[in-house]
Amino acid sequence: MARVLVLTGDAAEELDSMYPIFRLREGGHEAVVAAPTTRPVHLVVHDFEPGWDAYTEKPGHLLPVDLAFADVDPADFDALVIPGGRAPEYLRADPEVARIVPPFFARDLPVGTICHGAQVPAALGLLCGRTTAAFPPLKPDVEQAGATFADAPDVVDGALVSCRGWPDLPEWSRAFLRVLEKASQGS
Repeated sequence: MARVLVLTGDAAEELDSMYPIFRLREGGHEAVVAAPTTRPVHLVVHDFEPGWDAYTEKPGHLLPVDLAFADVDPADFDALVIPGGRAPEYLRADPEVARIVPPFFARDLPVGTICHGAQVPAALGLLCGRTTAAFPPLKPDVEQAGATFADAPDVVDGALVSCRGWPDLPEWSRAFLRVLEKASQGS
């Protein structure tokens, strides 16, 4: 089965993080969580409340971390998942993230982005010419990165699988697991 790197940090959205980790493990894959350090990261819960124009944020669970970014060798992994939340906003500027993420695109390995996770490859110039979903208010950011924004729950562009956010996780998970399976068969 595949070894999948889950790139995250403090303020990652809880469902965006935990749902794919559990689905990957349920499918027999190894989900390895990487963050700036090996201490557990603080997840957050985003929700939509009546009377609010934007989502709200509440503290979530702690997520154990397997590897610090500095210890990640991208060659040791078959795929990458970047959950959303606020974490991608600051992770996209981390020099270790700039070292880790591009090889997955260069090797055409499965990459899954959820919600704000698209901010990482966008900032690294990896979305140019691609079609991707993201949290809808990120449409201008995605387009500035040279990508076509798609408002859909399971956008597949080659090995890139993206969605708008946690409500899309069932569709995104099915699509990501199909792409992962196809990649593991070498097709």
